[in-house]
Order: sequence, then structure tokens, then C-alpha cells
Amino acid sequence: MATYSSDVGFTPSVKSVQTRKGSRRAYEQMEEGGSWRAAITPDLADFIAAQSSVFLATASAEGQPYIQHRGGPAGFLHVLDGKTIAFADFAGNRQYITQGNLAENPKAFLFLIDYAHRRQIKIWGEARVVEGDGDLTAKLMPQGYRARAEQVILFTVAAWDANCPQHIPQRFEAADVAAALAEKDRLIAALEADLKVLRDLKSAA
Repeated sequence: MATYSSDVGFTPSVKSVQTRKGSRRAYEQMEEGGSWRAAITPDLADFIAAQSSVFLATASAEGQPYIQHRGGPAGFLHVLDGKTIAFADFAGNRQYITQGNLAENPKAFLFLIDYAHRRQIKIWGEARVVEGDGDLTAKLMPQGYRARAEQVILFTVAAWDANCPQHIPQRFEAADVAAALAEKDRLIAALEADLKVLRDLKSAA
């Protein structure tokens, strides 16, 4: 039986459901046409670098799932090479569920969503925690960001896929909205100034 990169998500159980519900043939054609990407492309690297938020999913050895949000300024997620994503793991509430899960089960999943452009990326792979590497931590720490990096998370990509925008609500970052409103106010002020000049010229005529 052929092995495809999408098999990381399309397990035999998943394929069985696809067969029962009528979508298996379409996904077989996708697999035969090249399946999911197994390496980070330049477009994906650009998308990752632009994100200020990511969800990291792990599971315990018994399969108990856990999802944790990680955020920072755009650029806090780093693409180190065609298979590796890394970021400084900031100190938080000290529950360490993610780290505990990864210590016994390296399987992990990254979910990135861009609400403004209604795009989402799913990335399967494995992750590990790196403690005590000051040079790597300093390299990954966003400059000027007020947080304490406790350790580093390295994520090795196995496969990734992009979802369609259906049902993704369009939302915008507060900073982007503020910038757009400031530009609108600037244009209104310029138009009002031009209108005043025209009125003054008309009054002087």
C-alpha cells in the first residue's frame, strides 16, 4: 500500500469514514496528485512569519488531548529550515501540560488562522522542548517584547494543509483597525482643509 504524507491525518479509520460518506475517491486523487506538502514552502514561511498567534496541540501517552495558545508580535514564529519551526516559549501559569505531554509523546500539531484574510493552515509533526540554550533562546526572542522566555519549542513538520475559507469569520487586529481609522481621519482633515480654502476663495471673490 502506498504511503502518502496526508496519512498522518488520514488514518485507516478516517479513510473508512471518507469511504462511507463518499469523499474518499476525491482524496485518493489528491494523494495520487502529490498529497499534502511535507516541507515548508516560501509562501508558508511568509504566512508563518506574519502571524501573531498559534495554537499548539499535544496529547499525553494515553491520548488525552490538550491545546495551548501561544502569541507574540509578528515574527515570533521562526522558520529555521524547510522542516523546522521554532519559537521562544514564554513563562506563563506554570502548569506545564504541553511540556509534560511532549516528554512522553512527541506528536504535535500547529493550527494557524488569519481571520482578516480568512485563511487557516494545519501542520502535523513532532515537537520538543529545549531548555538551557541561551544562544538559541536569544535568537528566537522578539526584540523589545516584554516577556520572559523560559525555554524553546522546536517543531518538526511532517505534513501541512490549507483549509478553504468557508465559515471563517472575518476579523481584524485592533492595531490594523486603529491604523485604518487614523488614515480615514487624516483624509477627512485634508478634505476639510481643502473645502475651507475653496470657501475662503469664494467669499473673497
